[in-house]
Amino acid sequence: MASPRDNQSVIYANAAGTSWPKPDGVADAAQRAMLADPADNAVLHHEGHRTVQRFFGIPDDSADRLLLAPSCTSALAVAIGDMVWSEGDVVITSSLEHHALARPVQKLVWERDVEHVMAPYRAGEPLDLSFVEQQLQSTRVRLVAVTGASNVTGEQLPIAELVELAHAHGALVLLDAAQVAGLFPIDVVQLGVDVLVFAGHKAMLGPFGIGGLWAAPHVRFTCPTATCEVGTGATGELHAPYPGFCDLGSVNFPALAGLAVAIEWLDRRTGEERRRPIALARRLFDACRERSHCQVLGGDGPRTATVSFVLDGLALENTQAHFRNHGVVVRAGTHCAPMALESVGRPEGCIRVSFGPHSAEGDVDAVLTAIDAAG
Repeated sequence: MASPRDNQSVIYANAAGTSWPKPDGVADAAQRAMLADPADNAVLHHEGHRTVQRFFGIPDDSADRLLLAPSCTSALAVAIGDMVWSEGDVVITSSLEHHALARPVQKLVWERDVEHVMAPYRAGEPLDLSFVEQQLQSTRVRLVAVTGASNVTGEQLPIAELVELAHAHGALVLLDAAQVAGLFPIDVVQLGVDVLVFAGHKAMLGPFGIGGLWAAPHVRFTCPTATCEVGTGATGELHAPYPGFCDLGSVNFPALAGLAVAIEWLDRRTGEERRRPIALARRLFDACRERSHCQVLGGDGPRTATVSFVLDGLALENTQAHFRNHGVVVRAGTHCAPMALESVGRPEGCIRVSFGPHSAEGDVDAVLTAIDAAG
């Protein structure tokens, strides 16, 4: 089957930012939804919602706890901000968080007298579980909120071990799956996370404008609400124990329709196809470490399809143009994660290369050619 990139002359290596090109059928599904009779919105929502529910292994008895949002950022703001908080509660995060998670946590510190503790970072150990355990034993930790993998270094965090540890001490775990959903299988029951937040436009391969939030039934919220049902109008409630359909913003039905097609496309990929972007990143990671002018960020442990580095002799502001001159689109800067860059000792930013399902071995070669030309 032809790949959507077959007629593209540029090598796209910014999949951690947003996936491109999208699978066949995604744009068509979005367009059909945009042109559909608004009376069909309830059906579009139901069908797309069911597809997302199945993708994350969400049981039918908590399907109503899955809410679709305009973005992962908006979902995180509600998931963190509308939990039940008391003065003196503690939130633990990693030191690698995207500011979409870090900012609502900081807002808790300012407005609710909640304490924020960051687990220290070491290359190869992106989340210090012994430090987390010490905090769980000695402080009033209500929530551990972490990314599934760093959008800067590409390092995966030990989520399964973290869930077991946090639950043993009565704390909840929120997983920001923006960098892992679609790249690795996620089943909320098997993984045991209490809250899942995701972005549809990254490795899930959907359009911009769709993300979501799921919380297990035991997770309590207090939500100043605009909750409503599809097609029936507002309920009139001022507050609710869980955010509702409208609380995260109007659902983008065209984007949801496109995401449903993207999920179905992902479901048809073999295990080898799903692992290929990660294997390409590993090859690039190893090759970069052999080049003296290329300083790679992050350690040798489990990784996503992302590799970040700095190049001696190439100013960061000239990076994107340099790679584009070699036919490659990369991302250079702070990647909306200044806290993570401080943690890895590169506050000024870095170059990030990230692969997707349409990437090929030749893409790694092209990136290395551009790296060598900067040496």
